[in-house]
Parts: sequence; structure tokens; C-alpha cells
Amino acid sequence: MRPVLLTVDDDLQVVQAIERDLRRQYGKRFRILKAGSGQKALGLVKQLKLRNEILALLLVDQRMPRMSGVELLEQSIDVFPEAKRVLLTAYADTEAAIRSINKAKIDYYLLKPWDPPEEHLYPVLDDLLDDWWASFKPPYEGIRVIGMRWSPRSYEVKHFLARHGIPYQWLDIESDEGRRLVSFVDSTSKGEEFGQNSVPYSNYNLLKNNTNSTASSSNSMPSPPPPLSSSLKLPLIIFPDGSYMDDPSDSGLAERIGLKTRAQMPFYDLIIIGAGPAGLAAAVYGASEGLSTLLIERQAPGGQAGMSSNIENYLGFPSGLTGSNLARRAVAQAIRFGVEILTPQEVIGGRIDGPYRIVQLRDGKEISCHALLIACGVSYRKLTNIKGIEELTGAGVYYGASMVEALASQDEDVYMIGGANSAGQAAVHFSKYSKKVTLVVRGDSLAKNMSYYLVNQISRTPNIHVLLNSKVVEVRGENRLQSIIILNTQTGERRIVDCSTLYIFIGAVPHTEALAGVVERDSNGFILTGQDLMQNERKLPRGWYLDRLPFLLETNVPGIFAAGDVRHGSTKRVATGVGEGSLAVQLIHQYLKSVK
Repeated sequence: MRPVLLTVDDDLQVVQAIERDLRRQYGKRFRILKAGSGQKALGLVKQLKLRNEILALLLVDQRMPRMSGVELLEQSIDVFPEAKRVLLTAYADTEAAIRSINKAKIDYYLLKPWDPPEEHLYPVLDDLLDDWWASFKPPYEGIRVIGMRWSPRSYEVKHFLARHGIPYQWLDIESDEGRRLVSFVDSTSKGEEFGQNSVPYSNYNLLKNNTNSTASSSNSMPSPPPPLSSSLKLPLIIFPDGSYMDDPSDSGLAERIGLKTRAQMPFYDLIIIGAGPAGLAAAVYGASEGLSTLLIERQAPGGQAGMSSNIENYLGFPSGLTGSNLARRAVAQAIRFGVEILTPQEVIGGRIDGPYRIVQLRDGKEISCHALLIACGVSYRKLTNIKGIEELTGAGVYYGASMVEALASQDEDVYMIGGANSAGQAAVHFSKYSKKVTLVVRGDSLAKNMSYYLVNQISRTPNIHVLLNSKVVEVRGENRLQSIIILNTQTGERRIVDCSTLYIFIGAVPHTEALAGVVERDSNGFILTGQDLMQNERKLPRGWYLDRLPFLLETNVPGIFAAGDVRHGSTKRVATGVGEGSLAVQLIHQYLKSVK
């Protein structure tokens, strides 16, 4: 992206002449733009800012109606403070230009006429642009998200983008840059001239969907800013082309960034619910062996494993790999074999119609298939027994954590609940950024539920502290988390500690409610398969109509299979999920021989 040189003059012949001279000398390194008035120039400057382009130099005529060159340069300072500012003036205006040097921070003023440019224009601009290049830092060119750190919805949007591997830049609404961008978007949406309105900051409209929000990273609560006029709602997402969405729905944001939520066909050989390790493995093997395959994921590919900061015990990766990297590779492999992936999309129901298995989606559409694989995984259990937790979830209390969230905890104390691998991996990753990470563990040893290599890593990391025989019994805060109460289950001691961020990595809750009336589940909602269906001395599952027993990963409905963490009795490991997903495809092939 080339930086911009902008020339402004209300005289058409003059501005065209300047544009011609600038293009001839600087056209290869810079993009040359022109405007016929101060108002149009300010609108163009705002658009450049929203598109995250860079303005290197403003060359502006002093005498223009409605807005003088000095006024234009002065108002442009807040938008592009590093841009060089040159005033083009007649000899009669020289004294006014000199008086305005400090006010508008003018770098140079040029007298008309500037011919020949090789003597009067280029040497001056060459020197200014060389100086600008020396301090130039290329801008971030991707999506920008503006919101409040403690807003649940802002967190959800960041989490959504991170889980889908979409790079973004986070800007707090309390930062100068965040406020400026909201101001530009707001005034642009209203068709107003920049500079005529006060900068919208965090008014009642802006915050009406962020009631659990504040923006201080300390435990003291700042005074709320005065309400100012704005029609926008946070979080605000600005795209590289300058377009934006305020407080978008997940489906709207997904469509805007190019994710697919609608199936191309009404029927598939194989539909897979869930894009965790098991679902992705099944998709790759199914499609590579000729099955038309549809993969449906309600959140983001990778499942719980996709949030792991480093999986060190996965075969073939001696240095480990991140969960997001594993998910990205698997998705690319699946797409290469022709798998169709819908995300975010959710299955809310299912039914049987002869040889067809039919799933109903959140958007009301139905899709049928010959074979259905349930691999929708699990999520962390909601801790409803902790006082105050529901009010602060999303405002300092979070279930799970993506890798990028560690950056927000720079030099802070972070608390985590959990004693298994997910908590251990997160603690090790956060310890690289946080001042201190404290693991709150109900048991008396990490070794009971955590891999040996992680236990060793934690013991060797000086800023990770482990509280055994402990649990969090209460969380406190006004609009955001400020402190927690930890109970020692052996001594009964309670202590209050300052805490702004608490991550929870406990329990496994399967997402099987949508198929509760179709397949058999255990008391915790996990799906029964194979021999686990033969309970209470039954020889065949309830409703089974074939003259064979269910396959190892087959449910009580022929042609519906389950794999990975969602299956009763499964081992909760990434490699196990991949293995079960691969095995499920072989069993599905055996089943399809009887229906095709």
C-alpha cells in the first residue's frame, strides 16, 4: 500500500498542475490524490484513516472559501499527526502563514508560483518526505475492533475472530485512537463534516448493549465519561476497505469475513456435526475416500483443542503445535479433499426418514444424508455454585481462553480454575505475559489429572503458583471482576484476593440436547455407542431393527455414529479424537454397503 500525497486547491487549473508535478516526481512511491475544497479534503482524510491508509503529506492552498488552508491543516493534525504539512500561499499572505506555523504545525510554506518545480518544489518536498520516511511505521492493515475491555460482547467478538484464525487489532474505546476512529465512523455515517461535532466516547447509545462494561485495568473504578452524541453501538468492527459493522451478530460477522453458513446441496453421503479433532479427521478421511461430506460447526473449527496454546504430546510434532495451528492445517486438508464446512452454524434437531438421517439447522433449513457422525465435543461446565459468577461472566470471568487473550494480561495477575491439561497448557502460555498465574485446584495433586510433562513445566515456571485443596466460592465486582474469595477445603480458611481476570477450565458438558430424542445418552448427556448400549442385560439396543449388533462407534440408530469427547467412555485426548474420527469413517463405509 503506497502512502498518499494529497494536494488541495479550489482553483481547478492550479490543483491539476500540482497533481501533475507531484505524479511526475513521486508517482512511483506515492499515491497522488487531489481535492477541490477543504471540506472535501477532510472527508477524504477521514476515509483514508478508516481504510487504514497512510497520509504522508498535505500540500494545501491558503485562500479557499469556507475553510482556509491553515484551518484544514490544523484540523488534520488529530487524524494524521505524523503527516507533513505544506502551505501554498501568495506573497500577500506570507505574514499570515508565518503566524500560523505554530498553530497548524506547518512544516513549510511555499510561494506561488512554484515553477520550475525542479528548483522551487521538489527540493523542499524531497527533504520533508525523506524525513517522513525515516520515522514511518507501516500500519496494521487488517480488521480493527473497537470496544471496551470488560464488555461481554466485545470479548465474544474478539473470541470469535481469534477462534476462526482472523487477525485483528484491538483498540480500547478509552484510547485516543479508538475514540478518533469512532468519531470518524459516526460522522461519516451521518454525512457530517469532521470537526463539527465532539468526539463520541461512551454514551448511553454506545453502551446500551454493554451494561457490564468498564475500561480500567486497575481495581479502582474510574468516573464515567460524560454522555456524548453517537448512533453507534460497541463493539465496532472496521474492515480494511473502510466499511464497518457496529455490534454485529455472529452470523452477520461470519458472512462479512467470508465464512459459509449455508449448504450448497440438500443431500450428502456423510454429515458430521462438530469440527473438533474427531470431526475434522472424519471429514478428511470421508472426503478423501469419495464421500460427499458436509461438516457443521457451531463455533469454530478445532473444538476445545483449538484453544490449546501448545499440544506437546501429539505424535509427529516434537516441538509441539498450537491447537489453532492443528485446526488450520486440518481445515485446509479437508477443503482440499472437497469437504464443505459450515461455520458458525448449529444443528438444533434431527429425525429419521427411512434410510435418510435429517438434521435441522438454526436457520430453519433441513439437510439429509445416508450417514451421520456426531462429533460435537464438549465445553467447560458452568460453575453456577459460585456466588456472583453469572453477573460477571464475560466481564472478567471467562470459560476457556484463546491464545491471543494472554496479550491482554500483560504484567497482570491472572487466576485460573482447573487441574487438567487445558488449565496447565493455558497457565504455561499466560506465564509468558502475565506477572503471575495462579492455578486454583480442588484436588491435592496436579498429577492426578494432568500430563506429566505439564506438571514438570509448571513446577519449573517461577511465576506460576498452584493452590491445591482450594476452590473459588465467590467473585465480586461492580460491572467487572475485582476480587475473588478462595476457600481452602482442608483448613476452612477463606481469603479475599484482588483479581481482574479469572479463567475457568473445569468439567466437560456435551452438546447433545438437539439429538436427545433420537440417540440414547447416559445420565450426563454423553452418547452411548457399541457395547455400551447393551445395558440391563439387553441383547440389542432399544429400537434396533438390523440383524447385526451396532458397530463400535454406532449409536442405537443404524447409520448414526459418535466419535470423540461427546461419546460415553471416550478418552479426552486429541490423538484419541483423531483416531476415533478416522475409525468412524471405516465403520460408515461398512454401513453404507447396506443402504446404497
